[in-house]
Amino acid sequence: MYSKILILRFPQTSVQKPIVCNLCKDYGLIFNILNATVLPRKEGVMVLELTGPTRKKFKEGVQYLENQGVEVKNAAQEVKRDPKRCTHCGACTAVCPTGALSVIRPEMRVNYDQEKCSVCELCIPACPTRAMRVSPKNTPFFE
Repeated sequence: MYSKILILRFPQTSVQKPIVCNLCKDYGLIFNILNATVLPRKEGVMVLELTGPTRKKFKEGVQYLENQGVEVKNAAQEVKRDPKRCTHCGACTAVCPTGALSVIRPEMRVNYDQEKCSVCELCIPACPTRAMRVSPKNTPFFE
């Protein structure tokens, strides 16, 4: 078995196609959806664990996704927060689907629990000060 956690970005022209289901049917892959935001006529984002019987079948399935216009990223990355840029406005907490970003009351400070983060990246465009960034896992991002 070969398995990885992937981040998929679907263009708005592909969100209504059964692309992920075809991974099972045509390539024998198994998927576990960890997080998803897919709306009609909008770009979709999905984080999933994809497992295949062999590395070859896994690669064929990923190639199929890319041929369908889906951007595929390895989730061996993490979202980090730059404490020097964060103003604790809370904009990121409104879009965080896992609760990794939350407001501590009564201090009104944003708390970031990286263990809860699914790397969906929704907080990045929501942050007005650009304090949230994606970086490869286990590497320092902010110096």
